[in-house]
Amino acid sequence: MCIVRGTNFVPRFVVKEFGRYHGRCFNISNKELQINEEIRDKEIRVIDADGSQLGILSSKDAMKIAIEKNLDLVKIAPQASPPVCRIMDYGKYRFEQAKREKEAKKNQKTIEIKEVRLSLNIDTNDFNTKVNHAVKFLKSGNKVKVSIRFRGREMAHSQMGVTLMQKFTDAVAEVGTVEKQPKMEGRSMTMFISAKPVK
Repeated sequence: MCIVRGTNFVPRFVVKEFGRYHGRCFNISNKELQINEEIRDKEIRVIDADGSQLGILSSKDAMKIAIEKNLDLVKIAPQASPPVCRIMDYGKYRFEQAKREKEAKKNQKTIEIKEVRLSLNIDTNDFNTKVNHAVKFLKSGNKVKVSIRFRGREMAHSQMGVTLMQKFTDAVAEVGTVEKQPKMEGRSMTMFISAKPVK
């Protein structure tokens, strides 16, 4: 039997059992199920390739059936009593599993945090530009961190910052909701807005 672990090819001897050679290559992940000669339990519950129950057999007898069908014996429920094993094409199973994992990963959307910086004396045009950027980010499914940097004496007017944050929240209300309310962090006030679920 030869085994491929990750990207490293690890050759292994071909096991001769019951007068036949049962050797094939598998794509093995780190979290591996026990297969073929690795299964040494005295008794196992066996499920055939078509899903039918073959009952409780010795691992030796189950292995013999798997070899006759040119398939593999795979322990799918080691915690059961007795452990449950299935006769299957393990190479095909691993290929299909890897394909599903790749597809799931491809469909996953990564949420990024985009930052929009405001200032207390921001003019209307700049404010509207910042709002448009935030709307675009939120429509893409990202989160928006809104921050205001207080300079010098502006620290005495933190309430103006809260008012500006509220004005910004209202401007993006159609596409976003406040996840974290405005909060002072040093000389900056920050707020987080997340995208509204698409209906």
